[in-house]
Amino acid sequence: MSRIGNNPIAIPEGVTVEVKDALVTVKGKLGELTQDFSGVDVKVEEGKVLVTRPSDSKEHKAKHGLYRALFSNMIKGVSQGWTKELELVGVGYRASNQGQKLDLALGFSHNIIMDIAPEVKIETVSEKGKNPIVKLTSHDKQLVGQVAAKIRGFRKPEPYKGKGIKFVGEQLRRKAGKSA
Repeated sequence: MSRIGNNPIAIPEGVTVEVKDALVTVKGKLGELTQDFSGVDVKVEEGKVLVTRPSDSKEHKAKHGLYRALFSNMIKGVSQGWTKELELVGVGYRASNQGQKLDLALGFSHNIIMDIAPEVKIETVSEKGKNPIVKLTSHDKQLVGQVAAKIRGFRKPEPYKGKGIKFVGEQLRRKAGKSA
């Protein structure tokens, strides 16, 4: 039994949810998102979205929780938005942005210049004595996560000194160095 799938999703003020055929469209103040679905039934009743499954087969149970979580993320995204923060840890690591271009200095021979999708707002914070932070904000949770993972992939944190690009608040597994 999917416990997540059985929870109704409350629709906040200013958000509209439409279900047509096998497509859910969510509109809000921050944007519009669409998601197709299969294997579940979706109804909008009294300011709530209900996701039900036709049978107790393994496939229907899996999709029940999945689509409920996706629709919940869409509704939260168009009303509040999603934010990911990345921290650059290392001597000489710098980040700056000009519009939708992110310029990263990560210890390679050349800077990495990355074009960010227009749906994602990017902001870089560089304070003296602190590690640079890159903030990504959008209404689409999947897109923010994908962009953040791509940026993190340029220089993943290493386990000995912790240098690299990590998420703010991420706990790294550290290793002891050579024993003398």
